Amino acid sequence: MASASAQSAALSAEQAKVVLAEVIQAFSAPENAVRMDEARDNACNDMGKMLQFVLPVATQIQQEVIKAYGFSCDGEGVLKFARLVKSYEAQDPEIASLSGKLKALFLPPMTLPPHGPASGGSVAAS
Repeated sequence: MASASAQSAALSAEQAKVVLAEVIQAFSAPENAVRMDEARDNACNDMGKMLQFVLPVATQIQQEVIKAYGFSCDGEGVLKFARLVKSYEAQDPEIASLSGKLKALFLPPMTLPPHGPASGGSVAAS
C-alpha cells in the first residue's frame, strides 16, 4: 500500500543527517534569515504569536529543502520529516544534536518559572 512518494521519502540515518544539515543551512541563507527575523519581531516572544508568525515561515523554509528528498511540499511533508528525524534521535547522537539545533532556530528558549521559595528568606544567618 505504500505510495511511490512515501517510499522515496524513506531516508537512512546518514541521509537524514545530510537533509537536517541542509535545512539548518537554509535558515542561514540571507533571505530566509530576514524572513525569520521579521516573523520573530512580529511574534514578540509570545508563544501564540510564534505559532502564528514564526512556525509557518520555518515550515516553508524546511519544505523548500525536503521536497528534493521525496517529501511532499506541504505541512504533511514537514511532519513526516520530523517523525523520521525523531525516530533516529535515540539511536544517533549527531541526529539528536542537529534536530536540537533546528528546533532552536524557530522555537523560543524555554524559561522555567522558579519553584518553591526562591528567596531563601526563612534561612537564618549566623
